[in-house]
Amino acid sequence: MDPVIIVGAGPVGLALALALARQEVPCVVLDEGPGKDEQRLARTVVLREDTVALVERLTGFPLSELGFRWAGWRSLRRKQVTREITFGGDAPAADDPAGAPGTASPQGGAGPYTAPLHITQHALTGALRDAIGDERLIKLAVDSRLDAIEQEPSGVTAHTKGPKGTWWRGSYLVGCDGPRSTVRKLQDIRFPGRTAVERHAVAALRTELPWPGEALLHRTPPWRTSSPSAAEVTARPLADDLWRLDWLLPPGKDLVTPDLLVTRVRETLAGWSGGPTPPYELLDTGVHTVHHRLARRWRAGRVFLAGDSAHLLGALGTQGLDEGLRDADNLAWKLALAWHHGPHESLLDSYQTERRAVVATRLRAADQALPLLRGGGGLRAYVPGSARGHDALLTDGHLGRGPLGAPGTYADSPLAPPRTESETPVDTAPGAPVVDVRVTAEDGSFVGLRERLGRGVLLVVLVAPGTGVWERKHWVTAGIMPRLAAAVTALPHPAELLVAENYPGAAAHTVLLVRPDGHLVTALGGVRPADLYEAAEAALGGPTKTEATASTG
Repeated sequence: MDPVIIVGAGPVGLALALALARQEVPCVVLDEGPGKDEQRLARTVVLREDTVALVERLTGFPLSELGFRWAGWRSLRRKQVTREITFGGDAPAADDPAGAPGTASPQGGAGPYTAPLHITQHALTGALRDAIGDERLIKLAVDSRLDAIEQEPSGVTAHTKGPKGTWWRGSYLVGCDGPRSTVRKLQDIRFPGRTAVERHAVAALRTELPWPGEALLHRTPPWRTSSPSAAEVTARPLADDLWRLDWLLPPGKDLVTPDLLVTRVRETLAGWSGGPTPPYELLDTGVHTVHHRLARRWRAGRVFLAGDSAHLLGALGTQGLDEGLRDADNLAWKLALAWHHGPHESLLDSYQTERRAVVATRLRAADQALPLLRGGGGLRAYVPGSARGHDALLTDGHLGRGPLGAPGTYADSPLAPPRTESETPVDTAPGAPVVDVRVTAEDGSFVGLRERLGRGVLLVVLVAPGTGVWERKHWVTAGIMPRLAAAVTALPHPAELLVAENYPGAAAHTVLLVRPDGHLVTALGGVRPADLYEAAEAALGGPTKTEATASTG
């Protein structure tokens, strides 16, 4: 069967290629560039816990060695610290009577904050390229710019221009070619939305700040004398005393001159240090413009869109690359199943249904918050507690929590199974990403649950307290295990049986069914082979036409 054609060699396209190769699907990646990425220290990305785990699974490389995990998060308004978080601990209740500002007092149900990973985009892309260099199933075609796509029932053909114009034959084609996507334009897919919802002046520099290793959001800094429009500045640390600073710009297209940027750097560093401007080395600058757009369709026959070609977001501290990587994770296992077992239209259609709904919800949340956070004065400025709520919203966006930043839940997915009496509640809602608990694998080793994702198989997790102190061979044939193992073997798709000592909110003998991309299908109370089979079949898009015909023939 023909390979999958991936147009675009950015992080999303490269991650998708690796995800497909891990499931034995060959790919061709069309890169219109020379195969190297410009090193820009002012172009960085912040990855959340789930997307870091995804990239590390694909590359086999610890990304923390290339990026930097923040020690904490600090919010200031004028001269006051309004929120202070130490990663690995609970969220503090800044301005809360129960605890003084800046102290760490637990929030009911908030749970611990996990430090995001801050990494330059060229380092991230380089790690993905290095992994692809060792992958026999991926062909990287450089200097290959797409200019035509032709579809037919059995496949898709793409033409690239360059030193050697070439026709490429594929089974499917995925456009990961960015905001100006040629794939999207060739498929005549509209890309409506809002232009320049935020603009930021950006500087990458080496210096020492009073908060080593901590990310900082400063709203309405008191020193805004030479640049009164600089109402918000963010400082995000990298390793070796490197920092990325972003200044929110006023609406409009005013030119950001080098003199203006240097003035802001000196003014900001002096304001934070409480004296003269400390020594610094300016390494890179730029202007970051945030657009909010959402493609009308993410699928046109055998052609799909992912990443910035399908959506643009990023206001209020949110990160569009996180969503692009989640696109790749969602699409990879569905394309792999279709590639190996034949087209399964309902499963392939679910990619657009699930991912577009999640991104649309994120965009709506940002659009609703923008007038509150960027609207200036008026009555809202005098409402008690409003400023504290604004700080919490911005913190959520920057740290990947709440409606602005948390990984999406496929609550209304067409792949959701029908509810049954055997379904039991756990702390993870159906359709949400599972928690990364320790599990015992089939070979008896202890691994993190996330390590077993991305291989195209379903995961069945039995919650069995007490099993962790015994070798698997001592209990694998005892109690309910033989019946559960038989039920797993009979599922309509390959599945791996794992055992966990515990899972948040789960009673003993709860059985979790998890999709290959780590989202919970259902949680069942005990071993229910028929219900487990029905849930697995639903998670795969229902029976194929061949299976349905065989069952009625």
